[in-house]
Amino acid sequence: MDKNYKWKVLLIVGLVVFSLWKAYPPQQKINLGLDLQGGVQLLLQVDMDKVPEEARKDVTARVAEIIRNRIDEFGVKEPDITTQGKDQVVVKLPGVTDRERAKEIAGKAAHLEFKIVSDDAALVQKAEEGTAPEGFEYKKIKNSPNEEMVLLDVKPALTGEHLTTATVGFDQYGQAIVSLTLDREGGKLFDKITFQNIGKRLAIVLDGQVYSAPVIRDRIPNGKAQISGNFKAAEASDLALVLRAGALPAPVTVVEERTIGPSLGKDSIESGIRASLYGILFVMVFMPVYYLFCGWIANLGLIVYMIVVVGGMATFGSTLTLPGIAGFILSVGMAVDTNILIFERMREEAATGKSARAVVSAGYHRAFSAIIDSHATTLITSILLFIFGTGPVQGFAVTLTIGIIASFFSALFVTRVIFDHLVKKNPDMKFKMLHIFHNPNIAFLKGRYWAYGFSVVCIGIGIAAFTMRGAHNYGVEFTGGTYVQVGFKTDVDQAKFRSELEKQGFKAFTLQRFGDVNAHQYIIKMSEGNPAKVGIAAEATVGKGAFEIAKVDQVGPSVSGSLREKAFLAIFWSWVGILVYLGWRYEWKLSLAAVAALIHDTLFTCGFYALSGREINLTTIAAILTIIGYSVNDTIITFDRVRDNVKLMRKTPFAEVVDLSINQTLSRTVLTVSTVLMAAIALFFFGGSAIADFAFILIIGFAVGTYSSVFVASALAVDWKAHK
Repeated sequence: MDKNYKWKVLLIVGLVVFSLWKAYPPQQKINLGLDLQGGVQLLLQVDMDKVPEEARKDVTARVAEIIRNRIDEFGVKEPDITTQGKDQVVVKLPGVTDRERAKEIAGKAAHLEFKIVSDDAALVQKAEEGTAPEGFEYKKIKNSPNEEMVLLDVKPALTGEHLTTATVGFDQYGQAIVSLTLDREGGKLFDKITFQNIGKRLAIVLDGQVYSAPVIRDRIPNGKAQISGNFKAAEASDLALVLRAGALPAPVTVVEERTIGPSLGKDSIESGIRASLYGILFVMVFMPVYYLFCGWIANLGLIVYMIVVVGGMATFGSTLTLPGIAGFILSVGMAVDTNILIFERMREEAATGKSARAVVSAGYHRAFSAIIDSHATTLITSILLFIFGTGPVQGFAVTLTIGIIASFFSALFVTRVIFDHLVKKNPDMKFKMLHIFHNPNIAFLKGRYWAYGFSVVCIGIGIAAFTMRGAHNYGVEFTGGTYVQVGFKTDVDQAKFRSELEKQGFKAFTLQRFGDVNAHQYIIKMSEGNPAKVGIAAEATVGKGAFEIAKVDQVGPSVSGSLREKAFLAIFWSWVGILVYLGWRYEWKLSLAAVAALIHDTLFTCGFYALSGREINLTTIAAILTIIGYSVNDTIITFDRVRDNVKLMRKTPFAEVVDLSINQTLSRTVLTVSTVLMAAIALFFFGGSAIADFAFILIIGFAVGTYSSVFVASALAVDWKAHK
């Protein structure tokens, strides 16, 4: 037995105890996104009267984008920010406890100006008498002890448009200040202003209020400035935050504040939780049924895995949303896959007549390279998604990263310790398991050209369908649409109301409680469809006269253009990361074949999704990311066996080596895809209509990923003659 066995046991116990401590109680330690818990909704009114007529076209959209940047820096995960009508912005914030601070950050104009203070005694005296001279304004310095007033030139010498960064600092007296850095052009202007006005005072004005007016002692050539004003540390931090995000192009006011329910709806969340439990239950039943006693050990590792994931999410303050659940599903699949890889290797070693201890050692050792490669490629994907992605993409990446690490630990560390203990107690231990495939010998690659044709035709049809549908491919989160507010006299059965909306032809929409619990208000957002039919659905749900359509309006997309660009950029760089890693671990032609299969899976799945008439939304993006992370794993399992066989069969044609490798790993491939497919099928049939699209694309993607590992990745590797 490993000499470090006791330390490993202590580490496992310590990590489990720590994870339970960090995660309990979960409802207080795990942050939930808007789709799962609801939050606060702020309705902001944009003052268009302060904007020139010619500049009003995209003002509301720019206000929404700047507020989104501020909220991201504020630390609220997964906000939902959309335009409504021509001059309103809706801000939805999950789990916010300090509402006043959130409103201040969202609504502050953050218009920064530097103004020269006049020292002309006659002009100052005139201002003191109650009439500011033309071209000047007389203002009080905020929080000044003697309510000091200063006379400012109306025209600013410099504005905040040249600001690049704003950070919190402290002066020599320990008072919080905001340090400013200007861009190159702003630095030159600031240098000129300070050089020409040495001895005068320079007022720093934010949103019309004078925060400080220090005397210019010398020229300042480095573009550095600071704002002081008896700030508390939190106030200085918030001010720096809004300055970094930029000034709003128009003043805004908070005209409404409401509590909102989860965007998925209580009924959908309950269905989703139930379906997820069914999926996990299937996996935990399947493992001991197929792998017998070894399956029970895998289940112990899976329990440890789930505890560590929840503890990790609580420790890092992760926000759990539907994309995050997608990451969790993927990492559960990987945890099971890892055990399947190990057990299948142990089966092969046991067949050679080795001792129990040798079977365990060789099984883990020979499975290690495939395990490390599959986890590494998925980890590369998740890290790049976090770096380049935003919002829900980052939520997916964080959950997936924690899951990958926990999966690796539970499968290679926890179960190994258990097996080591068992074989020490029973050196003659037998590893009985069921076996579906007994030495299969199928010529998979013989029909690869038919498979090429099938893939090309299917992808071509899918791309054509996607192109023909155009904007109809995208849901309300990407395109904007119609907002309908319905008020009921009594509480309503959400599941029934959702079903009636579907009967009226609304394919993709969000149904969300609005206001406090006793208000019985709901909002429905849809990308297309007749809003009048919402009333028909409401009448079918509660009867005539028991509801009221309170409001119908147009809403903009909640997924900004920059977020979409970053999501696609994240996907692209994840492909590049996988390409580089596999090129290093295998060789470039094999790596290119694996990435070609990834691209194939993405295009195939999106095309099939378009043919089904479904709309792409944020949950769809999460599912696509899941497929990208998962589909490369089957390819790696096959390529890992190809690498081993090439060393043993140097004179055998490469195509035969690949065919043999596919047959040898067929059992693994079928079993691993079966476990994740059953979890996705459980979500599809039992998860409710709100997450049916998410589950549908997972089912298609997992099936296509298995097909592509054989008929795309392996086939291309053969045709590109990767074997030297």
